[in-house]
Amino acid sequence: MIVPGPILLLGAPGVGKGTQAKELVQHWGIPQISTGDLLRANVAQGTPLGKTAKEIMHRGELVPDSLVNEMVAVRLQQPDTVKGYILDGFPRTLAQAHWLDGRLSTQTEALPLVAVSIQVDYNQLLRRITGRRNCPVCQTIYNIYTKPPQRAGFCDVEGAALVQRADDTEKAFAERMRAYEAQTAPVIEHYRELGRFIEVPGDGPIAAIAAGIVAAVERLRQ
Repeated sequence: MIVPGPILLLGAPGVGKGTQAKELVQHWGIPQISTGDLLRANVAQGTPLGKTAKEIMHRGELVPDSLVNEMVAVRLQQPDTVKGYILDGFPRTLAQAHWLDGRLSTQTEALPLVAVSIQVDYNQLLRRITGRRNCPVCQTIYNIYTKPPQRAGFCDVEGAALVQRADDTEKAFAERMRAYEAQTAPVIEHYRELGRFIEVPGDGPIAAIAAGIVAAVERLRQ
């Protein structure tokens, strides 16, 4: 088995990035690193970085790249990252990508980052997102197109009326897609130019998609 090294997992809202990250964590025995999780953990633990971030968020401002970078830098010093790690949500911008590349280049043992993008047709993503309904009692998730409840609009387990999240509407999804494409397009081009970017199909069984990602990483590492 190859040493996976640092992997950036990309994908539009609804492609199943989180699901695939868990599959890869199991396959390689490496951690998933999410900047959202890092931020929440630092705030909850009251670290110096967390306290600074909390003050910024309390003012209603966005946490700057420099602070996020510092949190990532601390996390990458942990021993469980030696063989590699799955990055989710970072680098989100070209500036973050340059920062991470620069950091990795100073570590003699570190492999360069490779980026893998999970591709799913827009209309299929739309059905995945806008068809999603969840039970407010037991949190079971349904999809009116692909996994409908036995009785339309009601949970099979609790019988409670199913609800749709506010950001699962078609309008909200379109806005999220625009934001994702605007943010990630420069990052994708950056790694494509370096020969460290590959796309994999995201439609099919979970295990098959994961196998496709593993094969893609192996090709990029050759």
